[in-house]
Amino acid sequence: MRSKGQRLMKIIESARAMQSFSESLRKEGKIVTFVPTMGYFHEGHLNLMREGRRRGDCLVVSIYVNPTQFGPSEDFEQYPRDFERDRSMAEGVGVDVIFSPPNAEMYPPHYQTYITVENVTDNLCGLSRPGHFRGVATVCAKLFNLVKPHAAIFGKKDFQQLATIRRMVLDLNMDLEIVGMPTTREPDGLAMSSRNIYLSPEERASALSLSRSLKLAGDLYDRGERDAGKIIGEVRRHIESQAHTKIDYVQICDTTTMKDVARLDGESVLAMAVRVGKTRLIDNCVFGEPLDV
Repeated sequence: MRSKGQRLMKIIESARAMQSFSESLRKEGKIVTFVPTMGYFHEGHLNLMREGRRRGDCLVVSIYVNPTQFGPSEDFEQYPRDFERDRSMAEGVGVDVIFSPPNAEMYPPHYQTYITVENVTDNLCGLSRPGHFRGVATVCAKLFNLVKPHAAIFGKKDFQQLATIRRMVLDLNMDLEIVGMPTTREPDGLAMSSRNIYLSPEERASALSLSRSLKLAGDLYDRGERDAGKIIGEVRRHIESQAHTKIDYVQICDTTTMKDVARLDGESVLAMAVRVGKTRLIDNCVFGEPLDV
């Protein structure tokens, strides 16, 4: 834990400097924990940082809006950025290092190596956002090589992303633990997201249909329903009854393979992506786990 007299939070922008700093910590026997982010922090990010702080001696947080995970018509240019705000929030929860590299450090001229994780990325966001998980896997692999963490902390809100990173780490024998943390929600149940600032008041009200439909699905499951099609049908009806909503997908998948299931006989996740106005929101729940809505 941070103690009186401990050095101030460091800001590192150079890839080589980040790598050297982490190597020195490891030589000293220090445990390095890592939270990768695209910035514009909310309480969900801070909860991940608190877990990283609890688990290690040095907590590194990256702030990098990764261009390779955005499609040509997505919101890369509009994605909210406020470094000074993020810096203050990170310092407040005990972050030791912010790693904030420019694009030239991550993707220098003539860069040409990318990582593709197959199968788990074929469904859900992999269908509607081609190339997205190629960018996610690549940037995470690079960040892991630079930060050299013993553990990296991810939220479960993007469940497919978490499954993809776990698969990559397992398949490539990466020497770190991937920790998944529960989704942090607003008091009314909406999953916290940096993109929530795009929502108008009317859209914000309609966006509650995502978390409320998860609760509906959980109630059906608790009453014994195991037919995925019936649960999906009820969820879609609830979301589509709200103004400003357009469903991208609502599917029930195996939590490891991310393949669709017809019946909920094993561990399954209900995953959804819904456009509310122009804003694309995602949410999910694993059946049988507590849902704080």
